Amino acid sequence: MTDAISSILSQIRAHETRIRDVGSDVGVGNAIGTGINGIGADPVGGAAAGAKAGFQQTLSNAIDNVSRTQQSANDLQTAFELGDPRADLARVMVAMQQSQVAFRATVEVRNRLVQAYQDVMNMPI
Repeated sequence: MTDAISSILSQIRAHETRIRDVGSDVGVGNAIGTGINGIGADPVGGAAAGAKAGFQQTLSNAIDNVSRTQQSANDLQTAFELGDPRADLARVMVAMQQSQVAFRATVEVRNRLVQAYQDVMNMPI
């Protein structure tokens, strides 16, 4: 399962790199890992808010990607059931497995985040 998590995290990082390279509306200060040593930091001290927005956007994009993968697999399955000649059984099975792995990896990441949150909340002051 850790290979799947590593794969998802590397996809998230690659997506973030593509966003920076393309020059979309997501600013440099919104990327994960910025704000260190003043790089990409907000002059008012909102570097944490920028990192939070970047993490939120990255997580949202990853969840949307999983949703699209599941919808694509579902559409391919429906096409196969309706007898579409372009939807062969092998493609349907591969799409279903990709969807299942992506969902399991997302659930595992969620579980790790919840565990980390609980660990932080249970720390003595």
